[in-house]
Amino acid sequence: MPELVALDLPGGPAFVEALQRVWAAGDAVFPLDRRLPPVEAARVMASIAPTAIIEADGERRSLSGGRPTQVGDAVVVATSGTTGAPKGVVHTHETVLASALATSEALDVDPDRDTWLACLPLAHIGGLAVVMRSLVTDTRCVVHDKFDPAMAEEAARQGVTLASLVTRALAQIDTEEFRTILIGGAAPPPSRPSNVIATYGMTETGSGCVYEREPLPGLEIAVAADGEILLRGPMMLRAYRGDLDGTGWIERDPKSEDNWFATGDLGGWGDDGLIQVHGRSGDVIVTGGEKVWPARVEPLLESHPGIAEVALVGRSHPEWGHTVVAVAVANPSASNKTPSLEELREYVKAELPAWYAPREIEWVNELPRTALGKVRRHEL
Repeated sequence: MPELVALDLPGGPAFVEALQRVWAAGDAVFPLDRRLPPVEAARVMASIAPTAIIEADGERRSLSGGRPTQVGDAVVVATSGTTGAPKGVVHTHETVLASALATSEALDVDPDRDTWLACLPLAHIGGLAVVMRSLVTDTRCVVHDKFDPAMAEEAARQGVTLASLVTRALAQIDTEEFRTILIGGAAPPPSRPSNVIATYGMTETGSGCVYEREPLPGLEIAVAADGEILLRGPMMLRAYRGDLDGTGWIERDPKSEDNWFATGDLGGWGDDGLIQVHGRSGDVIVTGGEKVWPARVEPLLESHPGIAEVALVGRSHPEWGHTVVAVAVANPSASNKTPSLEELREYVKAELPAWYAPREIEWVNELPRTALGKVRRHEL
């Protein structure tokens, strides 16, 4: 049986070379997040159970207690989803190729002209997908261990044309240096340069699979009766891997009988016929019987000059069920004083129904975020 090989390596040529060696041997890779503290790293390794590991010296060593994978598997990427329990998303060489070809077609990528920049964490699909699509489409790729604005701009001056970044990175670089920039991980800014493309996707989709609300070639989108977004296409994961229910090692097919994948995101069709993602089903705030989608309010509040970043959460309320609370970081460069709650409420009500306006505001120094910029809402 093919092995699953953990890669405990920084981003760079050595990582790419190790990945290629594992693939050439017919095995699959599991990129370990090197930023994890030892206890959490051990927890993830125990759940994913790789059979071997490659560390800084480049040598491949066997691990006890590991579990092999299946023929055709290419990569297992750890994700905690909405539960916090580590599990692995399994992608095959076929799904990796399908994602790469769909991305290349949508962006009109020319291997003779274009070069990708991979500077997101390689333990996450947003960073790893850049490397994998470069390999399977024979497109040049520059790999950095982390995002550094100066290094990213220098890479663009040296010929990099395409990059995948988190939304917050846009303010730190000259976007005109690149032909195209894909952003994800958080809600896109209300306005952005024409060469910046907002994407929607997740580990299970192999990277962003919807660009500017339109599906990539080969992807189908449906909306269930309860508003959950369903996806179907050749880039979708094969299975989950890990001790998902505490009973032992299992791999679970996440798709329904007709091959639709339930994303856990809620949305609907806009007036223009394109998909509109409202947010995770668990993020919606019900206050006084009305639904409030944080993804609609947060970009609006962040356009206020007094706010640098904000996240909406629901706090329990004896009368309304939940009350809408804005957890915000003040803009240190704002010339005016910190905005009042009433000012922010009026700001929101100018564009959205009154129930979207926060009833409370909590000022913090920073918001807890994942490596890809998503707010850890459960920590607020």
